[in-house]
Amino acid sequence: MRNAICFTAFLPAALVSMGCGGSNNLLLGRVEAQVGPHRVVVTDCYRFSVPPPVRTAAGYRFTPCVDADVRIEANALVVNGRAYGNIGPADDILVDHSVVSVHAPGAAR
Repeated sequence: MRNAICFTAFLPAALVSMGCGGSNNLLLGRVEAQVGPHRVVVTDCYRFSVPPPVRTAAGYRFTPCVDADVRIEANALVVNGRAYGNIGPADDILVDHSVVSVHAPGAAR
């Protein structure tokens, strides 16, 4: 009986910790990746594992969630099909509950 109680208490903690790595926090719904020279943070994204950014012919693409598609093509930022204009060579990108913001390096925490 004691083993069953310990297992029942340990299993949820183990599952949650699997989703809380340096680039993925399942509890907070936050994922982060280095997409070329840009650090991209996406919130409201609850996944155990996140696919890595992909280098494309036009630039980079990062799709950590079904509803977050970040593309960087020739220093132009496109999120979910909407163009957000040019970004600096190492700007950080934050997609926070579908609100997109671009910051100088190190500012999008």
